[in-house]
Amino acid sequence: MTLKAQGVDYLFANAGTDFPPIIEALATRPEALPEPVTIPHETAAVAMAHGYYLVSGKPQAVMVHVNVGLANAAMGVINAASDNIPVIMMSGRTPITEHGRLGARMTPIQYGQEMYDQTSLVRDVTKFNYEMRYAEQGGQLVNRAVGIAMSEPRGPVYLSLPREPLDEKFPENQPFPPAVQSVAKSNSGNLDDIARAAKLLDAAKSPLVICQRGDVAGETSKALSKLGLPVIEPFTIRNVMASGDPCARGFTLELLKDADVILVVDSAIPWIEKHHRPVDAKIITLGPDPLFQRNPVRSFQSDISILCDPAKAIVALEKAMAPRTKLEPMEAPALAVAEELMDDAWMTQCISDILGDGAIFSELGVVPSMIKFAGPNQLFTAPHSGGLGWAMPAALGAQLFDRSRLTIAAVGDGSYMFANPVACHQIAEALELPLLTIVKNNGIWNAVRRSVVVSYPEGKAAKSNKMPLTSLEPSPDFAAIAGASRAYSERVETGEDFPAALERALHAVRVEKRQALLDVRVAVSDKR
Repeated sequence: MTLKAQGVDYLFANAGTDFPPIIEALATRPEALPEPVTIPHETAAVAMAHGYYLVSGKPQAVMVHVNVGLANAAMGVINAASDNIPVIMMSGRTPITEHGRLGARMTPIQYGQEMYDQTSLVRDVTKFNYEMRYAEQGGQLVNRAVGIAMSEPRGPVYLSLPREPLDEKFPENQPFPPAVQSVAKSNSGNLDDIARAAKLLDAAKSPLVICQRGDVAGETSKALSKLGLPVIEPFTIRNVMASGDPCARGFTLELLKDADVILVVDSAIPWIEKHHRPVDAKIITLGPDPLFQRNPVRSFQSDISILCDPAKAIVALEKAMAPRTKLEPMEAPALAVAEELMDDAWMTQCISDILGDGAIFSELGVVPSMIKFAGPNQLFTAPHSGGLGWAMPAALGAQLFDRSRLTIAAVGDGSYMFANPVACHQIAEALELPLLTIVKNNGIWNAVRRSVVVSYPEGKAAKSNKMPLTSLEPSPDFAAIAGASRAYSERVETGEDFPAALERALHAVRVEKRQALLDVRVAVSDKR
């Protein structure tokens, strides 16, 4: 159904034992599906889809039988890739299970056709590939595949369809049709899209901008400030707005529920579909890769997708829009309170008080809403890929560029261990980099603990005194690790002692021109 909704007229198919659910669907709802065409060889099937696109400009679908059919089709996919032809290539996959499920293996051939990596047959020549796991993914994956295939530069995409999810019934509580991702056009097609986006934003009662990162020069920040719409920065990678900017509306998604038109600026994960999916809102996305084609599963709605330099596109939007009433600055966040065993909000507020125009590289280390930003690019957080150990060496690289700028690596205790701290402290000493490292030490893999509590709130693990596989106790002497490289270091036990400890560390960094580390004992939090 989603294929037909996306403009696919034909399914060129060479069927096999993986096709029964496809054939049953075609017999049950022929009017809602692309017209099936039986093609007796796979190379011909792909070439027909190729030729159909050349004269119609519409991508077509091809489905073949498991690995052997895909092997025959591979030459056609290679041709499509070479010619930038958006073929929607699909193949069945031999059943994964041997019993217990509808669609489990029934014949010897279903053992013989099993591969460790069937997708490898076409991975090098497709823009996108994915193996469907669940029935409810079908529409989402088709929308994403077609959107990526048709975005410049165009090319073939591939979906592997195991028998079990093909045989599953579609869950009743899942939305259908799934959110559509519009095609990201080449730069030459942007003027019409900018005009459409401007018209939507002008008519909006509650417009909202979501932005997770800006450019190094801060041009995106300037453009958004001039655009005059409320800006939120959920799941920020690097801060965009100054705290006092009238457009700045913080780092939460509270405003999302009331927004009727949302401008998503270069944001890979603007919200979490399970928790925050907008209802009845128009979505405009813009950026150098508005569909984030590297992400296999990403089904965020996008009614207008604009491939562009974000700052330049926002400037064009501002010129195309009618003048708006100026926004009033948001109230400052409530001040945190020093507790005996401090929380991370108090720790962050104290860091903010000494930051000035400095920079923080954070990895599970600070609370963005508690920082007073003088401008963009003061907070750099770990990429969403989650490769721990990034912040401390990244801070060293930034410090190497500008030794005079206060640079802080604020990291969790687990992240500090992943950073290979012995190597990092040696580098800081060898290159005379006055880095300030602050270790938020709660003695636990807290992200893992919170995940367990959310998943099984009434479970035995959540109620146990010591949850398995989460404790980092006994805590290493982090101050001693830094001290081995002649860093100024100390352990801070209470919130009341933290400001003074920061001043001592700052003296080492600014006056003595050497690195410093504070091992800060922090309470375990259910929020962060």
